Amino acid sequence: MAEVKIAAELRKEFGKGAARRTRREGKVPGVVYGHGADPVHVALPGHDLMLALKTANVLISLDVEGNTELVIPKAVQRDPIKGFLEHVDLLQVKRGEKVSVEIPVHVEGELAPGGNLIEHVLNALPVQAEATHIPESVTVSVEGLNAGDSVVAKDIVLPNGTVLEVDDDAVVVQIVAAQAEAPAEGEEAAEGEGEAEGAEG
Repeated sequence: MAEVKIAAELRKEFGKGAARRTRREGKVPGVVYGHGADPVHVALPGHDLMLALKTANVLISLDVEGNTELVIPKAVQRDPIKGFLEHVDLLQVKRGEKVSVEIPVHVEGELAPGGNLIEHVLNALPVQAEATHIPESVTVSVEGLNAGDSVVAKDIVLPNGTVLEVDDDAVVVQIVAAQAEAPAEGEEAAEGEGEAEGAEG
């Protein structure tokens, strides 16, 4: 995974009012923590951060006023309505260090004929991976699967150095039978009338 370089600045004001002012300036309040060090409060350029976060578990080379740290996003808060970034927690990592993350699950392939549906039980797979080699995603094939079939965690091929942090038999994707459409109320009534007339006859 390529590193994304972002320059940030230290935040010296705290509280909701200060956070709003930071966002009005096009920046996002954040906290950098990890390795037993005291948390560092920073302000990051909003546009650069938004682009970086399009990649899950992106590795960021963060320059905070001359001090550079490798970090990954651990918690991202967004406005529930407008979706803009409100706050981000960043975890310090080192090369060679193992970290616990969740990687997105992508599904590919065509189900067996029958109109069945794919149910995503896990949209992201908990794994442990080397901090500078976190997989961007994993792919699950549902080719030819029927209702009642499922894909469990141990079925997924992971890159070298990446291990599951969930039970081997945890269901990731399962195939469920398509629900038959319920008849409309008018149709039910007509069927009932027909049955009644047949009984009278």
